[in-house]
Amino acid sequence: MTPHGREAERFTLPSDPFDFSQECIRRGWSDGLPLIPPTADRVDAMIDSADRDPLEVLGVLAPRQGEATVQAVAVNAVMAGCRSQQFPIVLAAVEAIAQPPFNLDGINATTHPCAVFILASGPAARSAGIHGGSGCFGPTFPSNATIGRAVRLVQLNVAGATPGRGDRATQGTPAKFAFCATEREDASPWPPFQTTRDFNAEDSCVTTWACEGPHNIQDHGSNTAAGILQTVAGAMGQAGSNNILGKGEPVLAFGPEHAETVAAEGWTREAIQEYLWENARYPASKLSPEFLESVNIRMAGGILPTHSSDEWLPITDKPDEIHIIVAGGPGKHSCWMPTFGGMTRPVTVRL
Repeated sequence: MTPHGREAERFTLPSDPFDFSQECIRRGWSDGLPLIPPTADRVDAMIDSADRDPLEVLGVLAPRQGEATVQAVAVNAVMAGCRSQQFPIVLAAVEAIAQPPFNLDGINATTHPCAVFILASGPAARSAGIHGGSGCFGPTFPSNATIGRAVRLVQLNVAGATPGRGDRATQGTPAKFAFCATEREDASPWPPFQTTRDFNAEDSCVTTWACEGPHNIQDHGSNTAAGILQTVAGAMGQAGSNNILGKGEPVLAFGPEHAETVAAEGWTREAIQEYLWENARYPASKLSPEFLESVNIRMAGGILPTHSSDEWLPITDKPDEIHIIVAGGPGKHSCWMPTFGGMTRPVTVRL
């Protein structure tokens, strides 16, 4: 990676936020929502808060192969409405999606509706004010919204992921507007998520996945770990998921009530992963032969596995590729986020 990129080009644009936003729409720089004008003073203040070289290149982003400099990211963070305490999370997320295992090129080229899910962990997430409680994947939480939006604007304006051109998603997803949260460490019965990524509990980390928006899993009837886990496994072993077809590393976000019930019976994160790997499967007999053949030829490089009628297809290659966090508030709901499959891997960056 080259240490220094190019100075961002400067434009004279309307200072009125409405007129500025309309001009950005006209130029293709907008996600469709009102934007904050990135004046030189605002951008410089954002960069100064991070104490980073403005021309440091965080990554080269496909499909445009745009250089994501600290300055370019700061411009988009200002437009998204970020404050300085949120900027380190944005920088780390951009560094993460630029890593080869994340496969940003494939993610933007695919017709699959995957968005960048940003999970911030540790002290930096708390300092940035990122929310992990009730409604954490929804609206009204400024840090979640602006951080997620800033990374999406970077994808639009640096990577060139414009819908229908650089971003080929057939239908897209609302998660492409903003998809950022933190874990409910205060309500989790298991160690903080970053410890599963070989970091310490006190470390500040950002992990990114290329995944779909949350799929709700409701279970108000089960009062045992066995009952809840059976429901979760049934929800995650669904037809049409890229994880059924191409494996990968999906995310399971337990709601605190479900997590408490499961953990109270002694279930560790690792034991849950083992259970779901064995049980979150889908019967090959319920998928059409021509569909299986088509997918297997594309995903297996022409090596077509033979599926017996009693075979059940797993969602990952290994149990520890099912990532488990705790998020949300009161209510007997959890959710899971299918990914783009084995064509992408989550990336964790330590701040």
